[in-house]
Amino acid sequence: RSRYETSVMEIVPTVQGLDSLIRNLRRCMRPRRRHVAVTMQPGRARVEYQPLGVIGVVAPWNYPVSLAIMPIATAIAAGNRVMVKPSEYTPETSALLVQMLGTVFSPDQVAVILGDAAVGAAFSGLAFDHLLFTGSTAVGRAVMRAASENLVPVTLELGGKSPVIMAPGTVNPGNAGKIAFGKLANAGQTCIAPDYALIHESDLDAFCATYDRAVATLYPDGPSGADYSSVVNDRHFDRLTGLLRDAEAKGARIVPVGATSAQPRPRAMPPVLVLDATDDMAVMQQEIFGPILPVIGYRDIDAAIAYVNARPRPLALYYFGDDDAQCRKVLAGTTSGNVGINNTLMHYAQDDLPFGGV
Repeated sequence: RSRYETSVMEIVPTVQGLDSLIRNLRRCMRPRRRHVAVTMQPGRARVEYQPLGVIGVVAPWNYPVSLAIMPIATAIAAGNRVMVKPSEYTPETSALLVQMLGTVFSPDQVAVILGDAAVGAAFSGLAFDHLLFTGSTAVGRAVMRAASENLVPVTLELGGKSPVIMAPGTVNPGNAGKIAFGKLANAGQTCIAPDYALIHESDLDAFCATYDRAVATLYPDGPSGADYSSVVNDRHFDRLTGLLRDAEAKGARIVPVGATSAQPRPRAMPPVLVLDATDDMAVMQQEIFGPILPVIGYRDIDAAIAYVNARPRPLALYYFGDDDAQCRKVLAGTTSGNVGINNTLMHYAQDDLPFGGV
């Protein structure tokens, strides 16, 4: 991965998140007074906050620092102890986490458990006081099933197909650049990355051309450049190429965008647009998690809203356009985890906003 993306998308948000915990911890832990019915007065009622106990954290491979450190820090801030299982797909980062956390915490405060999927499955079946999992929906189901044996409360942070809706006439270099940033940072391996774009029928050609230029501006050396991140491993690279083969076989047009590269780095997948995508294609059924952007034309804003609502509720939704009646119609007519207006990804870095699920 690009070292700049690591700095901007992992290190900086993690440090800011830690600072936010330190700044607000005393206020968050303060007892809260509650209203007492008149028939019970002059009695008083309050809520006091106590640690839950031992928190389990299953961290993913796509952001192996921030999505391990922040759950650990939050649990520690609330007075708990933590066991964390990082992904086996990022062994170097996992080894670094063991080293770093071992210099700060004793093993009975924070324990890092290394191992493969079988270790992860056993980890999910432990009798934690709370279990936090970040990853795919399929693995999330297995984690929740294992945790249910001990009635462990579970927080699942899953991905999905997060749409972009562009209002008519909003295609311009700035907006295309924001979508390209959200789609291609970390090679699209982000749970809140734009998964597909809903573009007004009259703007389709303009969007494709403008997005192409935006990608070339962001990554002037194309997939061969060190600033363009690679796909994490061969299995995921093969999965992504399989999505493209399936879409092309079923009639989609695959349009390369950005600067071309004769010799891309290993597993550096060139970014593409998928035009004429249909619901029977795997690329429109699965979370993409890569530098592939299907583009869907819509006739009016009601049709765009209906398209989003006909599918599972997305983790994020991005709207590009004025803050007007049409924007409010989209906000009121759809349900998602978070909404970004004229931006992508930025809501995740706002520590005072809730994040995750709907």
